[in-house]
Amino acid sequence: MPVTESSAFAEAASRGVASALFFALTAGLLTALTPCVYPMIPITISIFGAKQRTGRARALLLATAYIAGIAAMFGTLGTVFALLGKAFGTFLANPWVIVPLALFFAAMAASMFGAFELNVPAALQARLARVGGRGVGGAFLMGVVGGIIAAPCTGPPLAGILAYVATTRDGVYGFMLLATYAAGIGVPFWAIAGFSMTLPRSGAWMESVKSVFGIALLVAALYYLKNVAPFLARLTTPQPAFLAGALVLTAAGVAVGAVHLSFHDVAARRARKAAGIALATAGLFATTNWVLTPRASTLHWYDSETSAMNEAGATSRRMLIDFRADWCLPCKELEISVFTNPKVVEELKNFVLFKVDLTNEDDNPALGVLKGKYRVETLPAIRVARADGVTLGMVNQFVTPDEFLSRIARIQQSETKFR
Repeated sequence: MPVTESSAFAEAASRGVASALFFALTAGLLTALTPCVYPMIPITISIFGAKQRTGRARALLLATAYIAGIAAMFGTLGTVFALLGKAFGTFLANPWVIVPLALFFAAMAASMFGAFELNVPAALQARLARVGGRGVGGAFLMGVVGGIIAAPCTGPPLAGILAYVATTRDGVYGFMLLATYAAGIGVPFWAIAGFSMTLPRSGAWMESVKSVFGIALLVAALYYLKNVAPFLARLTTPQPAFLAGALVLTAAGVAVGAVHLSFHDVAARRARKAAGIALATAGLFATTNWVLTPRASTLHWYDSETSAMNEAGATSRRMLIDFRADWCLPCKELEISVFTNPKVVEELKNFVLFKVDLTNEDDNPALGVLKGKYRVETLPAIRVARADGVTLGMVNQFVTPDEFLSRIARIQQSETKFR
């Protein structure tokens, strides 16, 4: 399931914050069902009971504090990655960064398929588990430690979310996404503590959950390789038929055995699972490409500053400059859901449009000059400027079409006020 990976978070985020948070919550719940997190649930609940000897309301309060501890740990991690992402994004067009990153995702996928296990050593787990104490504060500290213990198991889906967060460069949003992910992990804790529910026995179904994560990680590896292997990015069209074919390919992979079969089986079944994984991965990657492919637009964008400035001067219009890059997910979100919106398209006809592609900015010193001139430090970056290049206003994050129009209107009003 690609919901745990950065490419799918781009799709979710393009539909709004609520959609991205829902995907994070779902990813967390699925993570709780993996073989090394799942057994922690009844053990932790039993610890609450042994320490507190209390009723349902108290147990629910302690479980909430425990999950808050996990959320604090993961949320802090999300904030750190988001802030580091300010320096991270420009490296996503460098093969020396992309190839190791893709190999890392592939290795994590292999762990999901059973090639090897990621666990904190048992002795260290036992020592960490003694952290905490009685009461809500103790439960919170246990949650922080529980998050640390679970982190190696959650590593594959967690890595995909963090990779997306690094491209947003929004510390608050990073915290929200990772805290929501942690809340998803905590759903079974709440269910047991609050409603005395019993968990189903662990078994082969957990291997299926891990296979879903493994396929998602392979899709993530291909997604990042697009930045250094352009032919992967060209495997798309905006046509609905392409999406239909991609979904059929995905369904065929699942039917063949991508999820329900195991590599711990006879050779014929292992071969079927490998073929199913290849088909499902190809189908989901193609689906991701289709989602991130901008639809046809009637807008005309200049790729030369001189041409844009000449047109703006001749027609007495303002310039709207879009700084973007192939590795910038919020930039693609703007292209997909904002610059194709009918109201936005109509408004932008009043501007001279100039697009600056920073995908390979290190190869072109002139791009650095443009960034300095228009005070661009991070992406996305949209500037409204006069024909002489003087900046009048800016947008430095993904916004909805309505918010985009509102900001453009405020920039124009501000200019009129100070004329």
